[in-house]
Amino acid sequence: MQQLLLPLLLVLVLAVPLVMSTRKQKKQQAAQQELQSSLAPGDRVMTTSGLYGTVADTSGDTTIDIEIAPGVVTTWLRLAVREKVEPVVETAEDALDEDETSVEEPKIIESGSGSKDDEPQTTTAQVAPPLEHGKK
Repeated sequence: MQQLLLPLLLVLVLAVPLVMSTRKQKKQQAAQQELQSSLAPGDRVMTTSGLYGTVADTSGDTTIDIEIAPGVVTTWLRLAVREKVEPVVETAEDALDEDETSVEEPKIIESGSGSKDDEPQTTTAQVAPPLEHGKK
């Protein structure tokens, strides 16, 4: 009896966490399948790559169409949808905060000569033109 106790205890120590993790994985998998089958047009979703969009069409068996910007609809695998998210609601305070953004003043860099009579110099940033992809 004493000789069987140690191997039995060792098997229990290894088997119990394995069974528990398997149950947890099955629950997560079932929840993900439920989410993907319950998607409907108008639902706001986030993909596994972090892209937010609105479901536009769910007629495909393995794919869905997601509108990522007004008038821009892309096709995705259903498996790429990570979660449903709540639509962003803009309050009146948010709109006021956006209107009152201040323009940043240019930085003043003093010359390194150390005399007090030197005028401070201002710097300005130049903006590069946007890159045109696909043109050679």
